[in-house]
Amino acid sequence: MGDKANAHPGAAGRAATADHPSSVRNVVLVGHSGSGKTTLVEALALTAGAVNRAGRVEDGTSVSDYDEIEHRQQRSVQLSLVPVEWGGCKINLLDTPGYADFVGELRAGLRAADAALFVVSAADGIDGSTQLLWEECAAVGMPRAIVVTHLESARSDFEEMTRSCATAFGGDDPDAVLPLYLPLRGEAAADGHAPVKGLVGLLTQRLFDYASGERVESEPEAGQLPSIEEARNRLIEGIIAESEDETLMDRYLGGEEIDVKTLVQDLERAVARGVFHPVLAAAPAADGARQGIGTVELLELITGGFPTPLERTAPTVTARDGTERPVAACDPGGPLVAEVVKTSSDPYVGRVSLVRVFSGTLRPDETAHVSGHGLTDHEHEARALHEADERIGALSVPFGKQQRTLAQCIAGDLACVAKLNRAETGDTLSPKDDPLLMTPWDMPDPLLPLAVQAHSKADEDKLSQGLSRLVAEDPTMRLEQNQDTHQVVLWCLGEAHAEVALERLRSRYGVQVDVVPHRVSLRETFADRATGRGRHVKQSGGHGQYAICEIEVEPLPGGSGIEFVDKVVGGAVPRQFIPSVEKGVRAQAAKGVAAGYPLIDVRVTLLDGKAHSVDSSDAAFQTAGALALREAAADARIHLLEPVAEVRVLVGDAYVGPVMSDLSGRRGRVVGTEQAPGGRTLIHADVPEIEIGRYAVDLRSLSHGTATFSRHYARHEPMPAQLSERIREQAQEAVA
Repeated sequence: MGDKANAHPGAAGRAATADHPSSVRNVVLVGHSGSGKTTLVEALALTAGAVNRAGRVEDGTSVSDYDEIEHRQQRSVQLSLVPVEWGGCKINLLDTPGYADFVGELRAGLRAADAALFVVSAADGIDGSTQLLWEECAAVGMPRAIVVTHLESARSDFEEMTRSCATAFGGDDPDAVLPLYLPLRGEAAADGHAPVKGLVGLLTQRLFDYASGERVESEPEAGQLPSIEEARNRLIEGIIAESEDETLMDRYLGGEEIDVKTLVQDLERAVARGVFHPVLAAAPAADGARQGIGTVELLELITGGFPTPLERTAPTVTARDGTERPVAACDPGGPLVAEVVKTSSDPYVGRVSLVRVFSGTLRPDETAHVSGHGLTDHEHEARALHEADERIGALSVPFGKQQRTLAQCIAGDLACVAKLNRAETGDTLSPKDDPLLMTPWDMPDPLLPLAVQAHSKADEDKLSQGLSRLVAEDPTMRLEQNQDTHQVVLWCLGEAHAEVALERLRSRYGVQVDVVPHRVSLRETFADRATGRGRHVKQSGGHGQYAICEIEVEPLPGGSGIEFVDKVVGGAVPRQFIPSVEKGVRAQAAKGVAAGYPLIDVRVTLLDGKAHSVDSSDAAFQTAGALALREAAADARIHLLEPVAEVRVLVGDAYVGPVMSDLSGRRGRVVGTEQAPGGRTLIHADVPEIEIGRYAVDLRSLSHGTATFSRHYARHEPMPAQLSERIREQAQEAVA
């Protein structure tokens, strides 16, 4: 692996195809923003012959040209698929965004892949979020390898970087994270930095020089052997320690020279099992060169060491009756089980679904059953359970802005399906006569609210459809129609996520929106007992209006709602009009009595009143009930209640102090902490929702992207007097 002869590259200009799952490799590239994932994908495509030396496909676009938003923002914002061929295998390279706001795209890539390449920059090091993703992959046993980029930087140090990788990713077994190659450096420049011109293969002790633009193999010089030998011995010991051959270590310690073929085979098996994680180096190709440094070695690792789809356990599926079903082990001849891992819109084609086939074969013009989960977050429903029969449209694979047609997509492979108009991201495709539903993958909860309103009447007509399409494409967005504040709220993962959502609304769906301040659902309640008299008497000729009622209002414990009690004696208010008084009281309570927010947690007691035999009516007593409640409020202390959320923050121990201090500054009350695995702490706190509107952004900054949090509505509590008074004044100004 990596020291083998060059395999036959794929041919440019046609769709990479696979005729059996054993010839497919699905690989997701993971790393922080700026680590060089997209550059590496382009370099691999160049080496595999999928693009020309300028890094372009036939139409002149880059292989990574997908979205105009990415060009404007100068960063990846969505999952990209680049298929290439190498060594008789089809390799689906899944390039993921590195920015935390687009972790939903990354999770989709993890779902579609069978192995992961962690791309780390030798100049920038390893950030906390990359470590968390490594742990996530480890939890599901996904095979992983590491690629060190930016070796051309003057600050790069490959040896130090490999030690950092062993510390960050090795856990209890740092010898499971070791380099397969060492950089081969040229002559030092004036600043003392020696550029990388090739690699040294540790297993074969061969040099691979890329200085000419092609990979040239040679023997090492005598002065290079000691450093090679030291790193080689450690690598061999690491491979043997993970070998399934229990005699290999004894033979090695006994002085036997283990042949390279055996070591390579054991290395490949250990990588495929996810117990050994090789470190490789990569650098971009020089101008005019056909190969970037390390790209041949990396392609050979992928084809030789990464598992095939046959080795992956398929996600659980359930039948319509709720019973679990085993999925055929990646059998192209089995029943269809596929999943939509990404949904996008093309201005010419319409909706395009990226699908991973786990069983069976997907063919154009056949009919499949589409089914999706109903997901709920917080107290709001995100998506309804849905299902429908859909005709499979044209199949293709993307290459830059091109779509190359496929005749079929077998189990283990990925393809784009056109015009699955009822399918959303995360949905299952299965036989129409035996519908199945796959267990969805975990997605982060969007916790940054973005309140929007249509910019014009024309936009208002298109807003609902545009937002619905947006959340169908992206399961990390949630749409809320808040009945209390009458706002349309799009919940996002962060500011960049929100910016992309607004841009897609404008450019894809032609909807211009204005962002308005997000409002929380406040409430009002009485602080003390109060009385009120409602008098509605009017006589202006003809049938008049006559209703008088006297009420008493008293506060109740939180969560009690509105309680209405009738204590009228002697028929002062006729029985048929008592429900009218209650109706008027409840209608006024819904409108509020101080700042326009609903009144809750009070008992309203009807004590007395008067009626007229001719002029009293249902409407008159409704009006009198509302007037009585307003009069009671005028002479009473009214508390504004704000919603309080139960917040749980999972943060590294190094950031516990700053996070707790920040929560206190948000009027939060820390109610407990507990130790969590991986040197982290789980903080429990009660925090007013008005204080955590931007907490998703602020916590990321505070913890350098390593903390996560969840929030759930707990109760309403009285707001501080000063803040309450300011909100009342704002409400009065709005009315004026």
